[in-house]
Amino acid sequence: QHKFLYGVNFEFSVNRSFWESRRITSEVRGILGAHLRKWDFIYNPIFDTDYTGGVKGLEFVPAERSAYNLNDNWAIAAEQYSDFGPLRDFYATNNQFHEVWAVVDHHSKFVDAETGVCFGVTAGADKLTFKLMLSRDLN
Repeated sequence: QHKFLYGVNFEFSVNRSFWESRRITSEVRGILGAHLRKWDFIYNPIFDTDYTGGVKGLEFVPAERSAYNLNDNWAIAAEQYSDFGPLRDFYATNNQFHEVWAVVDHHSKFVDAETGVCFGVTAGADKLTFKLMLSRDLN
């Protein structure tokens, strides 16, 4: 119900080798956003680490989302995910990870669904990706 929002999320991960090159990783995800009538704007300045090299091991991997809420149950959104590389030595532009998503969200009493299609815009990104996320709030 707030017009402006902010927060921070800390994530600690224990990974399988086929998902990540390092067994232990973490993420600090800042959350900045605004709910302006039917529009939502969210920015996540994200920093990942694999615990090698101290500050030198931090990677900048921001994400953004702009959504238009058609009603209380449906929204359409554009999302952008990036990985610029190590904070002190960004990758060359062609090797960075940049993806743009077209997303549709649906909320119901029983399940929330988010589906989308993504297009990679740099050589370091996947060319085409689809997603379907289902979730349920148990409250």
